[in-house]
Amino acid sequence: MNRKTKENIIEKALAACALITVLTTVGIILVLLVEAVSFFSEVSIIEFLTGTEWTPLFTNKSYGILPLIAGTMLTSFIAIGVALPIGLTIAVYLNEYAPRRFRKVVKPLLEILAVVPTVVYGFFALMIVTPFLKNFIPELAGFNALSPGLVMGIMIIPFVSSLSEDALNSVPDSLRQAAFGMGSTKLQTAFKVMVPAASSGIIVSAILAISRAIGETMIVAIAAGHQPRFTIDPTIPIETITAYIVQVSMGDVPYGTIAYKTIFAAGITLFVFTFILNNISYWIRNKYREKYE
Repeated sequence: MNRKTKENIIEKALAACALITVLTTVGIILVLLVEAVSFFSEVSIIEFLTGTEWTPLFTNKSYGILPLIAGTMLTSFIAIGVALPIGLTIAVYLNEYAPRRFRKVVKPLLEILAVVPTVVYGFFALMIVTPFLKNFIPELAGFNALSPGLVMGIMIIPFVSSLSEDALNSVPDSLRQAAFGMGSTKLQTAFKVMVPAASSGIIVSAILAISRAIGETMIVAIAAGHQPRFTIDPTIPIETITAYIVQVSMGDVPYGTIAYKTIFAAGITLFVFTFILNNISYWIRNKYREKYE
């Protein structure tokens, strides 16, 4: 077998892997669309998008998705509120202050947080974080949005810190040296020169972290409760889109019923959210790339 034949085989194998990925994505979208269309043939899409009550498993059924969206956004914003400042601070420290040998050791250790099973985070939020927070917030419910939001923030810190550090590391060293030449301190250089120059990568890391938080399942399923509420109060039980999908998928709801089909309507809603966020991050990255080329 000559070299050209080997390269052709490798090329076709790589193309097949890419095609499998694309076809899998298309298959998922088609399944969601088909079942969602079946659901919306029985439920008004206007009611679905504007209703403030979500009780498809109750006797008096309502199909307003806003309570699930509110719960999802609430926990996600709490998570990014924790992850963004801490992750960015870690990224600045690793890039500007930490010795190279220390950075090579700490960065992989930090990324271990991303591989801890989320069910462990869920029980940590329920059994450790919630009782701890009750010492400061006595009215905090046993299931609430605050604890899983905080723990999700800890979980996605590696996404923010790693991607932000990569963005800072890609900034030309000439900018740093020019800032030092103008008399800037290390702190001024880090936050007034390097961070603004790497802002596109930092923004992308934050958006991807939000996408990860929106799609998180086990932490909110364990620690947030299963009470869909249209609220921004983080101290009470809420339900997210992913937690609801888990609740229905446990097998108590008969297959093919309208209640069962709600998971596909919720799933397509979740897919649209993450699709929009990922495209925003892609657009920001390309916009800044064109700006500096």
